[in-house]
Amino acid sequence: MEAYVSTKGQLVIPVELRRKYGIKPGTRVQILDEGTRIVLQPVTAEYVRQLRGSLKGGGALRILEEERRKERES
Repeated sequence: MEAYVSTKGQLVIPVELRRKYGIKPGTRVQILDEGTRIVLQPVTAEYVRQLRGSLKGGGALRILEEERRKERES
């Protein structure tokens, strides 16, 4: 699939992907910079359910520290 960015920097996500990932008007989307690509991650109830328990045991602190280190380096 392909999409174009408008002069205002807006991007239209194709309807097939919006339906597949449950993206509706007002859905929050995280924008992740992975070096050579940009990833759009919709923050839906399903996504939050998948994250449950993944940050136990100090994982949240480690992830936060890693993100801050990346920010400082850029």
